[in-house]
Amino acid sequence: MRRADRLFQIVLMLGRGRVLTADVIAQRLEVSVRPVYRDVADLAMSGVPIEGEAGVGYVMRSGYQVPPMMFDEEELQALLFGADVARSYGDKAMAAAADRILAKVDAVLPERLRPNLDASKLMVPAFRMPAEVAAKLGEARTAINTHHRLFLDYRNASDDASERIIWPLALAYWGRNWTLGGWCELRQAFRNFRLDRIDEMRTLGSRFPDEPGRGLSDYLADSGPWA
Repeated sequence: MRRADRLFQIVLMLGRGRVLTADVIAQRLEVSVRPVYRDVADLAMSGVPIEGEAGVGYVMRSGYQVPPMMFDEEELQALLFGADVARSYGDKAMAAAADRILAKVDAVLPERLRPNLDASKLMVPAFRMPAEVAAKLGEARTAINTHHRLFLDYRNASDDASERIIWPLALAYWGRNWTLGGWCELRQAFRNFRLDRIDEMRTLGSRFPDEPGRGLSDYLADSGPWA
C-alpha cells in the first residue's frame, strides 16, 4: 500500500468517531505499529485534528471534513456492482439515488480509473421488478425510515389471505425477491412478508414506538444468523 493510501485509510478509520489503538490500525492496514505512529504524528502536524496518544488510542475530533473520496480499482468495481444491483432490483427512488452516487463518483474520479466507470467486468442482468412490487418496496423503505405502521393485505405460500398491521423494521433481498420484516400486531411476534405476495400495502397515519423487545435489534436477534 502506498503511504498516501495508508494516510487516507487512517483518516477514514479515525473519522468514524471510535477510539482506535495503533495496534488495531496496524492490523487493519497489515503493517507494523511503527509506521502507524509516524503516520498519525505526520497527520496531526499537517492539521488533521487527531487526539490521543500511544498506548491509549487515537480519535478524530468531530466536525472534521474527510478529503474528497478516492478509490482503488477493487473499491470502484464493488461500488459499480452495488449501484447496478440497486438500479435493477431496487425501487424507483433507489435507482435514482444510485445514478446520483455514480455522478458524484465520476466528478472526483482520477483519469486512470475513469475508463472503469463505464466498463465494469461485473455485470448485473437487466432484470426489472414488476412496477407494483417496486412501488411497495419504496413505500416500505419510507415507512421504515419514518417509523410509520403499515397495513398489509397478504397471501402466504398456501394462498391464504390475511390482513395485518405491522411495525416495519427491515427489508431483505433474496435474489429476485424482497421480504419485509417487522413486528406483527396480529400475531404479537416478528414476521416476514414477501413483497410479491402483498396484494395491498397502505401506510397508516400513526407511528410505532421504540418499544423494548420489538425493535430492529430484537428482530435481527430473532431472525437468526442470516441477519
